[in-house]
Amino acid sequence: MGKKEKFKSIDILGYNIFSEDIEKCVKTVFSYDKVHIVSGNPEVLYTGLNNKELFDNFTSKSSLIIPDGVGTQISGKILKTPVQEKIAGIELMKKIIDECEKTGEGIYLLGASEENLKACVANIIRDYPKINIVGYHNGFFDLEDPKEILEEIKKKKPLALFVAMGCPRQEKFIVKYMDQLPCKIYMGVGGSFDVIAEKVNRAPRWMINIGMEWAYRVAKEPWRIKRLGSIPKFIWTVAKSRGNK
Repeated sequence: MGKKEKFKSIDILGYNIFSEDIEKCVKTVFSYDKVHIVSGNPEVLYTGLNNKELFDNFTSKSSLIIPDGVGTQISGKILKTPVQEKIAGIELMKKIIDECEKTGEGIYLLGASEENLKACVANIIRDYPKINIVGYHNGFFDLEDPKEILEEIKKKKPLALFVAMGCPRQEKFIVKYMDQLPCKIYMGVGGSFDVIAEKVNRAPRWMINIGMEWAYRVAKEPWRIKRLGSIPKFIWTVAKSRGNK
């Protein structure tokens, strides 16, 4: 096993946020013996501030937090330690799949509805014909007793486990079971399965580039507006932390 890659990071509210480009991020991910990739958007990070189990995991040596979200970018600027670039979870997920296709390593998909999950699997196979998908299961199960799912993952031994169940359910699953499972890479990917399944569209590239992807998603899925409250709360907490230093 190789030596863990060193990387530049910034500190936001005790979180060690990766601050280099996505290519370096991929290299860093594969240098871990076991890693939980945390999509560091304000919703996930704010949830962690109010949940000791999640916070302890997010700040452990086995976690890598990526700057996924304009709120995290803004927070870095407030602290005068900007990240190099936003790293969207879905883009990092695709790069990990690409690497696994090259090496023949297996992946396992957990989450989303049965219909969207199967469409996601079909599209991954379409885009990565040599990928080794060793198994998949929808996101509707008892989080406290997923015995059959755990046994299948242990049996199939995928290198990467992608969990698409939304925050904080996906993070709780990973934190609860990653030490029991043989995977090397654990990643909560939110609605990425639905996007890959082409059931939900990402924002146009120009909106992504100017940090307005969230506005597009709310326009398409108005129920998301309730979740946006974590963005100003997180940024305000960051601003207050700067004033206390």
